[in-house]
Amino acid sequence: MLINILILLVKIILVPVGLLSGFAIMTWFERRLIATIQVRIGPNRCGPFGLFQPAADGLKLAMKEDLTPANADKAVFVIAPMISLIAALLAFAIIPFGPDIQAFGYTIPLHIGADVPIGFLFLLCVASLGIYGIVLAGWSSGSKYSMLGGIRSSAQMISYELSMGLALVSVLIYTGTLRPDEIVGFSGLWWKQFPAFVIFLICMVAETNRAPFDLVEAEQELVAGFHTEYSSFKFALFYMGEYVNMITFSALAVTVFLGGWHGPLVDKIPIIGLVWFLLKTAVFMFVYVWIRASWPRLRYDRLMKLGWKVLLPTALCWVAMTAVWVVFRG
Repeated sequence: MLINILILLVKIILVPVGLLSGFAIMTWFERRLIATIQVRIGPNRCGPFGLFQPAADGLKLAMKEDLTPANADKAVFVIAPMISLIAALLAFAIIPFGPDIQAFGYTIPLHIGADVPIGFLFLLCVASLGIYGIVLAGWSSGSKYSMLGGIRSSAQMISYELSMGLALVSVLIYTGTLRPDEIVGFSGLWWKQFPAFVIFLICMVAETNRAPFDLVEAEQELVAGFHTEYSSFKFALFYMGEYVNMITFSALAVTVFLGGWHGPLVDKIPIIGLVWFLLKTAVFMFVYVWIRASWPRLRYDRLMKLGWKVLLPTALCWVAMTAVWVVFRG
């Protein structure tokens, strides 16, 4: 019993450390890949291939003056970026990132809470909390640009969260379970639930406020949106929250549609499952950057039309079709 608690505590420490390390790697990878796509050199001064650029950026942010606007609500202004980062980290708790492995005579499941019977309900609840960090940041800053960014973000995330939730519901109806560790056992869900897969991909880009859905930070219109007044470490927390969210949604897409950690040789060498999981997640992270480098920002009315007039009706129809198919399948 005690050893199980210790193993769980170690995982609770290591998973956030891994996610924050992934954030640093992702900032370097994104800059290098976008530079390559746009035929630029990219960061190449800090260490070989610019590998130390994330450390240099972190040091620069840490040395900046931590400003708080005079008319800001100081308590909420400080708490808002923490909400964004904590919600992003908590959502990863239900993701199974590998099979059970044996070490020192003990069985170690490579997940924290993927065997919880209401795992996906927990995920949907926690993922929704991230919006509060952005809205509160916009409201508490005492700036019209920040307020507009917060309002835009809440409208956008509510619009696309409905469609994303329905896309997941169709998968849950098809598999008949809410447990992530059981859903990874269903192979080929990306083509068996192809409309849900496409809707989920579009919505996960919108939910993380990434291009072409980055209207909440539209520099030409809102300076930097909800985090216009933030600097130093508090700005870095928003930055971390955005990238950890990208990793979490990519891992969720892998878990739901690509069989999670399943792959060749996993039956013989279970730890390879972790490698497969990381490789599949990296593919979605590449897609995030590729889209940002290739697609222009959508106009706001078109963003809303896509969410309410295309994605939501399609997701509703697909849920109904999946339910009918499951009933007739028996």
